[in-house]
Amino acid sequence: MEKDLKFRMYGLVNYQLTGIQQAIQFGHSVVEYGQLVKGFTVENIYDKWANIDKTVILLNGGTTNDSKDNYGTLQKHRDLLVENKILLAEFREPDLNDALTAICFLVSEEVWDKEIYPDFVRTPYPWSYNKKPSLKQKADWEAEDSKNYEAWCDKIGKQNVFLREFLRDKRLA
Repeated sequence: MEKDLKFRMYGLVNYQLTGIQQAIQFGHSVVEYGQLVKGFTVENIYDKWANIDKTVILLNGGTTNDSKDNYGTLQKHRDLLVENKILLAEFREPDLNDALTAICFLVSEEVWDKEIYPDFVRTPYPWSYNKKPSLKQKADWEAEDSKNYEAWCDKIGKQNVFLREFLRDKRLA
């Protein structure tokens, strides 16, 4: 690990469960995560989180349904995280017909600490609204803005950029 980052374990849980049931299902997924990372480099990050950071964030993951006709939002969230190469663990409750009830994944401070890692702010327009820029001025501004955005993405990491956007509209469970 290049930096000594802080981590939080985020979880998405089925909204239909009671609060205590959500916490239990999330706990099961955290145990699954710990088992999943054994022997891999990420095990050191998990151990640091488990021994030092310890913070958990439980979010409303919505519905659960494996049927392709009525695919649950929890499944959609899981699929999107996997598609973006976010390591996660899931838990399926045997007493609920093996329904997906929780997923969890570690999130570094580069995602949630907006003081140290502020959001990207577009380059200000170098002209006023009553003065229209030339096509070249606009193209130059867009190129500079794009370059700044790429530098910001490189600083916090592409997966972290994805996680910032993914987590932006999620609500606590």
